[in-house]
Amino acid sequence: MFSRVLVANRGEIAVRIIRSLRDLGIRAVVIYSDVDRGSLHVRLADEAYRLSGTQGYLDFAQIVDIAKESAVDAVHPGYGFLSENAEFAAACADAGLVFIGPHPDHIATMGAKVSAREAMKKAGLKVIPGSGAGTDADLIDCAREIGFPIMIKAAAGGGGRGMRLVHAPYGLPSALDAARRESMKAFRSDVVYLERAILRPRHVEIQVLGDSFGNAVHLFERDCSIQRRHQKLLEETPAPLTASARALIPEMALAAQRATAHLGYAGAGTMEFLLSEDDNSFYFLEMNTRIQVEHPITELITGLDIVQEQLRVAAGEPLGYTQDDVVHSGHALECRVYAEDPYRGFLPSPGLLKILREPSGGNVRNDTGYYEGAEVPAAYDALISKLCTWGPTREAAIQRMQRALFEYVIVGVDTNLSFLSSVLSTQAFQSGHYATDFIDRHPEVLRAPEPAQDVKRALAIASAYAQQRQRRSGSSAHSAAQGISAWRRTALTPS
Repeated sequence: MFSRVLVANRGEIAVRIIRSLRDLGIRAVVIYSDVDRGSLHVRLADEAYRLSGTQGYLDFAQIVDIAKESAVDAVHPGYGFLSENAEFAAACADAGLVFIGPHPDHIATMGAKVSAREAMKKAGLKVIPGSGAGTDADLIDCAREIGFPIMIKAAAGGGGRGMRLVHAPYGLPSALDAARRESMKAFRSDVVYLERAILRPRHVEIQVLGDSFGNAVHLFERDCSIQRRHQKLLEETPAPLTASARALIPEMALAAQRATAHLGYAGAGTMEFLLSEDDNSFYFLEMNTRIQVEHPITELITGLDIVQEQLRVAAGEPLGYTQDDVVHSGHALECRVYAEDPYRGFLPSPGLLKILREPSGGNVRNDTGYYEGAEVPAAYDALISKLCTWGPTREAAIQRMQRALFEYVIVGVDTNLSFLSSVLSTQAFQSGHYATDFIDRHPEVLRAPEPAQDVKRALAIASAYAQQRQRRSGSSAHSAAQGISAWRRTALTPS
C-alpha cells in the first residue's frame, strides 16, 4: 500500500479522499489555488502546495512536478478537473507515479462518447440509436433516419453542456451550431453526435469495480433522475421503479459487470443507462471512469469504502471478493446542497458562510469541504455538501432526509435547501413515479416559500444566531426573539 498520496482536487471530494487515506495510515498531500488557501482540505492535509499561474487545478504539468517534489507514491484525481484526462494519467505514469484510476486507454475510449458507444456495443450492451461524429450535413441526414425527437450531445462532454433536444427538422441547424459553440467553450472540442431522444426516461447508473486480475463486480444501482439542466440534484438507491422496470435492474447490473470485465477495466467506474418504463427497455448512455459525486449512498447500502477500494486496486491488490459477497441493505438518499438560488434559475450564490449548522444524528452523513466562516468562491462549482441519509425503508430514508434538511442552517449565501425539501414532499417523489423531466412537470417546487410559511427554518436560523451571539459574548441572555430579529435583517432582506 502507498505511504504518501497527492490529492489532485479540492472541496468536499478532496476532504473525502483525505479521510480514507488517514483511515489507512497514508499521508495526504494536497494542492490549492489562491482562493482555496484557507479551505478545509488544506487544513486537514499533512502537506499542502500552492498552485501558481492561471490554470489552477487543470495545470497537470505543475501538478506532476509537485507530486515528484513531495515524493508521493500515487495521485488521486477525485472527480472533475483531471479525473478523466487520459493525458494526465499517462503523464503520471511517465513520471513513475501511480494514477489512482483506470488505464489511460480506458479513459480515452470511454471519455469520447462515440468510441464509448462502439466499445459497449462490442461488449454486448444495447446503445441508443444514433450517429457517429460528422459534418452538419451528415448529421442532418442521419437525423432523418433516426427520427425526431433527437438529442445532440458533445462527444467530449458531460454535465449537460453541449446538449440540445430537438423536436423537429427545422430546429436542427441552429441547435447544432449552438451545441458546437457550447462544446468548444466547455471542452475545447466542437465534435457532436446524435442520439434518438428517449422521452421521460429514468436515469439509472450501476457502480462497478474491477481489478488488474480480470475480476469485476457491480455495487447495485442508483437513480439520478432528479436533475436541473441535465445535472443531478438528488440520487437514491435502490431505484424506485414499477415492478416490471424493477425486474430489469439485475439484467442491467449484470451487463455492466460483464462489460467491465470485457474491457479489462481496473478501478472504480459507473455505467450510466437510460431506462424507459414505457416499454421496459434500457440503453447504455456513457461510462464515467472515476469516482462519482453520488458514491456515498452506495457506500451506505453496501458498507464498502469505494475510495479505499480504488486505492487497493491501484496498489495492485485483487478485489478479494466476488459478486456473491456484495450485499445491500436498506435505502439511501443524497441531496446535493448548493450555494444557488433555485427560484432565480439556479443562479450561483457565492459568498461567506456566516453561519453553518450541519445536521447530524443516526444514519446521517454530510460530506462537505466547508466550515463556518469559509468562503464559497465564484471560481468553482457551488456545491457546499452532499447530504445523505440511510433508512431500513425508502420511507424512513426520506423522513430522515426531511429532518436533516430542517436541521441544516446556512446563512450568508442563498441555498437550495427549501427547494430540496419541496421536491421530497411532492406526491410524485413520494410514490417514486418521476423521471428526468421532474422539475418541468412540477413547477410548484420552484415557487419560493413565503417567509411566514418558512417558520421552522426561521426558528432554526434564529436559534443559530442566538447560539453564535452567546458563544461570542459568553452571555446566555440572548433570546430566540433576538435571533429572529437578526435573521429577518439578513435572510429576509431583498437582495
